Amino acid sequence: MLSVLSIVAPVFALIASGYGARRLGVIGLAAVSELNRFVIYLALPALLFDVMAHAEASDLAQPGFIAAFGLACGAVFYGTVGLSLMAGRPLAAASINGLLGSYANTAYMGFPVLLMLFGAESLIPVTIASILTVCVLFASAIVLIEIGSHREHRPLPLARKVGGSLIRNPLLVAPVLGALYGATGLGLPGAAETFLKLLGGAASPLALVVIGLFLGEPRPVATAERKSALALAAVKLFVHPALTWGLASALAVPPRLAAMAVLLAAMPTGTGPFMLAEFYKLPAVVTSAVILVSTLGALATLPLLMLALGVGAQP
Repeated sequence: MLSVLSIVAPVFALIASGYGARRLGVIGLAAVSELNRFVIYLALPALLFDVMAHAEASDLAQPGFIAAFGLACGAVFYGTVGLSLMAGRPLAAASINGLLGSYANTAYMGFPVLLMLFGAESLIPVTIASILTVCVLFASAIVLIEIGSHREHRPLPLARKVGGSLIRNPLLVAPVLGALYGATGLGLPGAAETFLKLLGGAASPLALVVIGLFLGEPRPVATAERKSALALAAVKLFVHPALTWGLASALAVPPRLAAMAVLLAAMPTGTGPFMLAEFYKLPAVVTSAVILVSTLGALATLPLLMLALGVGAQP
């Protein structure tokens, strides 16, 4: 419990830093949009390029793990999108809800937690989960948001408009370029490696500070928004890992890999949905609340899940 708390505590500290800075008036509300644009256009693309440029096809050949984790992510994402649409939400907003229920914080929390539990053997599964989350899942949400953002309903003009928006989106262009570069086998020069690590390393912590800045601005929160935030946090912390567990069992994934997949799915919601909501000017009250509530809830759910899976920290 204390080990998990020591990993989660910096997440809350970063959010609290932004919250305190906003409440004290040190940083204005306009910073939310501008800092988020820095993350979207510079920091996160650098991180995505770096991840894909270093991804080795041979290392990523874990079909059972990929199927269990990936199918669970897809089922939760599209299931939540579908339920949100049935509840009358626009497609763009429904896509953010889908991310909130399926976008696990595999990078900022997944890496240290699994390294603590499984040692170095966890690095490849966590890398796979991060690629599926920050590239594939993120890309799916962006496509749906772009479709929902255009009023054109004729198929061909709509496809041209959405396609034009997608090829200009740095969050899609960066991982594609990274994968293409990685396929050359050239490797990154030392200076480029340092540049990407420095810039990409700013993405997650800065996004957490921005969430704190957003939460620090007094605003009315409707009862419906509170209920939505709690429901989506519950989907992330309970439905997502339970579905992953079921799929891993059905696909006969080896026990340790199955445990890694379930724990990664049980990670709280990452900052990606908030970045997208701010970038596309969508309401972010529920989004920020889900990230905060699910991160707090993970303090209780992760230790219990570790106990149920029979895993403990490496000596």
